[in-house]
Amino acid sequence: MASTSPAELARALLDACLAGAPWPEEALEALVSAALAPEPAAAGEAARALFAGLAEPLADLFEPRLCDAYAALFSRVIARALPGPDAAALAARYEEVRRVRPVDFEPARVFVLSRVTLGADIAVTSVLLDAARQRFPAAEIVFAGPGKNWELFERAPRLRHLPVPYPRTGPLASRLAAFRALREALDDPSSLVLDPDSRLTQLGLLPVCAPERHFLFESRGYGGDGDESLTELAADWARRVLGVEEAVPFFHPRFACQFGSQPVAAVSFGVGENPAKRVEDPFEEELLVLLSARRGLVMVDAGAPGSEEEERVRRAAAKAQARGARVGVHEGPFASFAAVIAASEFYAGYDSAGQHAAAAAGIPQLCVFRGYACQRALARWRPCGPAPAAVVRAEGRAAEEILNEVRQALG
Repeated sequence: MASTSPAELARALLDACLAGAPWPEEALEALVSAALAPEPAAAGEAARALFAGLAEPLADLFEPRLCDAYAALFSRVIARALPGPDAAALAARYEEVRRVRPVDFEPARVFVLSRVTLGADIAVTSVLLDAARQRFPAAEIVFAGPGKNWELFERAPRLRHLPVPYPRTGPLASRLAAFRALREALDDPSSLVLDPDSRLTQLGLLPVCAPERHFLFESRGYGGDGDESLTELAADWARRVLGVEEAVPFFHPRFACQFGSQPVAAVSFGVGENPAKRVEDPFEEELLVLLSARRGLVMVDAGAPGSEEEERVRRAAAKAQARGARVGVHEGPFASFAAVIAASEFYAGYDSAGQHAAAAAGIPQLCVFRGYACQRALARWRPCGPAPAAVVRAEGRAAEEILNEVRQALG
């Protein structure tokens, strides 16, 4: 299969998994070999195919049977990439850590692992952080994850940070590089590991500690065919595993923002590196004009400096300002924009981190969903909080039709 591209190999494996058929062994062997190749460019391309073309599609459908397929496939991948347990041992360990069972000991330290993406760390990880603080008042609670994610929680009481960087691009070896350091930190008999389907453990497969201390919230399969959100499912899992009745999402950055009495709407046009979530022009400009007319000042997040998001945000803001809209552009890390959201009276944006910040802060919002894998994915990722949330399903619809529904929702 030397002439077959990594993307084609991943597609063949994915198709077999979706059909419930045996996967082509030669395709898996070729893809893993390419991901471990010494040439960085070739290894990076194969790693993208492994994760974006195989692991993520298996997860995005939220089907319990695909959790089994993922574990069978990626235990093979990890066994090839790292010395240690073989694939069968990794798969057997996975069966143990994903089993929903109550914690029956009092740990001195609780590690809650980041999900790496900011929105998921608010919607899911923070629920487990809240449950851990309630259940173990005498324990040290540690958030393990990247620094930009820690910024969301750095002023929260009783939390400390274990820095664990994770590159979302690059070769397979670099994505597994944190394993040894993570295992060293977590391999303490007095510690407990709460894993919210973290990429740091490759969704629970990496043996970062003894299995009896590793508790995996398998968010891809938990909840079965129900339509509960991930936030609701995480709270239910915390109830069953930790005995905490009401764990809730939160964030507590060092940043603070106040707008006084003037009404402000916060907006994010971030799409989490998935352009399929975006609505075509002139939707973003029109939304800014519409919100300014109804809400006053609109604060829109610029996104990462130099990114495609920043370019289109500034373009839409300039066009809206030229039409008389009051639009300000927020610059800075997402944690500071989360503080802007919490100080606003309304939030609007695509399916991304901002909606989960608004839900956790109790801010009414409007969320535009597009580019989701299936209806269950929309149900799982919808904003879940105490304030009203209007969800606009934009799949297969033109910008003007979406805007009309937005106008009705705002009305």
